[in-house]
Amino acid sequence: MNDSLESKINQIGSAVDMLRNSQIGPYLFPIEPEYTNWRDEQEAWRKTAILFNQSYHMTDLYVEGPDCYKLLSDLGVNTFKNFGVNKAKQFVVCNYDGYVIGDSILYGIGENKVNIVGRPPTINWVSFHAETGDYDVTIRRDERSLYNPQPRETYRFQVQGPNAQKIFEKVNGGPVPPTKFFHMLEFNIGEYKVTGLNHQMSGFPGFEFWGPAEQGDAVKAVLVEAGAEFGLKLSGSRCYSTSAIESGWIPSPMPAIYAGEKMKSYREWLGTNSFEAIASLGGSYVSDNIEDYYQTPWDLGYGFMVKFDHDFIGREALEKMAKRKHRKKSWLYWDKEDVLKIFGSMYEQGDNRYKYMELPAGHYATHPLDKIMKNGKMIGLSTYPVYSANIRGWISLCMIDEDEVIYGDEVTVVWGEPDGGTAKVGVERHIQLEVKAKIAPKPFTQTKN
Repeated sequence: MNDSLESKINQIGSAVDMLRNSQIGPYLFPIEPEYTNWRDEQEAWRKTAILFNQSYHMTDLYVEGPDCYKLLSDLGVNTFKNFGVNKAKQFVVCNYDGYVIGDSILYGIGENKVNIVGRPPTINWVSFHAETGDYDVTIRRDERSLYNPQPRETYRFQVQGPNAQKIFEKVNGGPVPPTKFFHMLEFNIGEYKVTGLNHQMSGFPGFEFWGPAEQGDAVKAVLVEAGAEFGLKLSGSRCYSTSAIESGWIPSPMPAIYAGEKMKSYREWLGTNSFEAIASLGGSYVSDNIEDYYQTPWDLGYGFMVKFDHDFIGREALEKMAKRKHRKKSWLYWDKEDVLKIFGSMYEQGDNRYKYMELPAGHYATHPLDKIMKNGKMIGLSTYPVYSANIRGWISLCMIDEDEVIYGDEVTVVWGEPDGGTAKVGVERHIQLEVKAKIAPKPFTQTKN
């Protein structure tokens, strides 16, 4: 097939070369960069409240029909024993060898009807099986705004922070009934009825909620007016891209689809402009084998979600993996003086500078993976470095060999790409730097370096 991901890989000769030299750049959030300034916006989710606008950057897939849950159960590592209407879960799908293709949020919105929301890899995998498998389901996609000539079907907001409940109580005209984590309920925002999910993306109390797109501006206006006395701030894209790292979510694992005969029919189904075909790979970790970039559920902190109470793609491989040691998700606190060296090198002439770290998120690829070294040995990978005004320092999420996860230990992150960089549009000529960092179990558990 001449218009497929498979043909594109064959034409270029290597999935690694295709991704490392992609011209797409980092993942984009098509909202205002800042509404006030990203420092105050970051601090709002810890001090007052923040309104995240998620209406534009994620893809929605609606799946409905008698085999809806059967399809999901056949693909997901998660159990579906307690799933149903007004419940949600983080839905994780793997390839046949047990490596993660992607994760999204799965919402039970009706009898045998769900909405899957997130980046495209999970949604594409579900769509492929819905279209090619023997399932009595219908699917409907509402693409993210950058690839959608039509208006979105729904708006999607989150209000989170210490004052979130006070704001919801005010706009609801009374207390919002209590609901369990990842359960949904209906309440009011002024005259508008919304469906809300108890989903603490920033790690603080609040709800994610949604409704018809044509009501979005009015709902936001009600919240802004009501939230003024409680310090509510709007989050721009610069702030938004850092919230996942504080809360502990690795947002874009490498989709484990680029190799293997079993995945070939899927690569032939995916187009040359699919997310998987144009995504970019960056960082100091380089291997000729694309499978070395794959992650297991345990690498991403999802091991507890893997349930062997049903048959699903990858189960046999995961049963074997479960008995082995794994990498463990942790945080790194980057050394202040070494980070200052990076910014100081901007004054150097020629190419004698370190890779620029965009503030507040040093993302220059869809999938950034930097080597973590200790005593001359690579012990893991660092992803998505961000500056947090809450911590007043740089942090990143990482995946480290479990025997090497000793909180407080110092490691080094190799920052920048080898050989002066790649052909990615977001990469200037630069040299690498080893940045000292300390391992932490979660943010705010130690003082900054």
